[in-house]
Amino acid sequence: MALSGPAIKERLTRVEERLSPFAAKAPHAFRRSEDPWEASGYRLPFALDVDRILHSHAFTRTIDKTQVFSLIGNDHLTHRVLHVQLVSRIGRTIGRALGLNEDLIEAMALGHDVGHPPFGHDGEVILSRLSEKMGLGPFRHNIQSVRFLDALEKGGRGWNLTFQTLDGIFCHNAESFDNPLSPNRDKGFHELDHEMAAMGRGEPIRPVPATLEGCVVKFADTISYIGRDIEDAIRLGIITRDELPKACTDLLGQTNGTIIYALVTDLIEASSEKDRIAYSPKVSETLKELKTFNLKRIYRSSALKEHLGNLEALFTEVFDRCLSDLKKQKENSPIMMGLSQKESHLRSEAPALVVRDFIAGMTDNYFLRLCPEELRPKILEMRP
Repeated sequence: MALSGPAIKERLTRVEERLSPFAAKAPHAFRRSEDPWEASGYRLPFALDVDRILHSHAFTRTIDKTQVFSLIGNDHLTHRVLHVQLVSRIGRTIGRALGLNEDLIEAMALGHDVGHPPFGHDGEVILSRLSEKMGLGPFRHNIQSVRFLDALEKGGRGWNLTFQTLDGIFCHNAESFDNPLSPNRDKGFHELDHEMAAMGRGEPIRPVPATLEGCVVKFADTISYIGRDIEDAIRLGIITRDELPKACTDLLGQTNGTIIYALVTDLIEASSEKDRIAYSPKVSETLKELKTFNLKRIYRSSALKEHLGNLEALFTEVFDRCLSDLKKQKENSPIMMGLSQKESHLRSEAPALVVRDFIAGMTDNYFLRLCPEELRPKILEMRP
């Protein structure tokens, strides 16, 4: 006999009931407005969030957004779309071992970086400088991720995601070495909106996720990139494997696979049956050392920065042109043709903010197509 919708929902609910007492469950979920799809169907709320993020335009564009290494012709380098899947996979592995809600972890992981502008963190720094110059305050990709999913997509209606998902997306960055990290369960949309506004003004806040699943994603983000960036840097000849700090390789190994396995194993063991997520003290200190190495030798590599060339000038060029076209309501301009928001959004937002939204949503290649051909930076071809 085929199961009816209510019977399927009851079965899914029973699965959730077996989760840890620290897990977020369907009855805990809430949205900005009631959702008829959720009320009439058998999908549980966090699973709905996953599907909505996957079908968002912002997620689709992550396929052509830089993770770390920009303007390099090598198809094996990590892009944003792969990174978020790695965060999801690592986070769900941890969550399953701890009895947490894997749907919520997946939703947070897939959505956490959709607000990244083109060209990775270098693009974010450049766009932030332009944003402050325009009086908008600093640009933060975690705020932009929430903004895309909550306020700009679907003609300005957003996807009506749960508070728990949006909070985890917002809280994933502002990375710290909090160890252990416990959730702040006394939060709702009012607190989330207040924290985002404060960070958008440049206030030095360190938001804490409202759920243990959000804490997992915050840790999984680092686990997903720390070894993967090392592998990419070795592939490009920026570092060699024997340059990795010996104290780190002795404890964590010297490949992405061993680093992930060691960190995930330690995290599960140190966090089991507790309302917080943590590494053991030794692993936490070792991870700090490895992150310091990556920062100095990879992320601040002079070779990579020099290769970016005139990228900041190009961001200024594109921003100024889009702002001029928007103010003139130039109908055939890229920004006027590309805007998906309702006209009410254009009337209520400062033109510079609309331009910032537009640029933040661009893929690397789309951004380059808007640049004068003679000024476009060269793609550095490197060995596969």
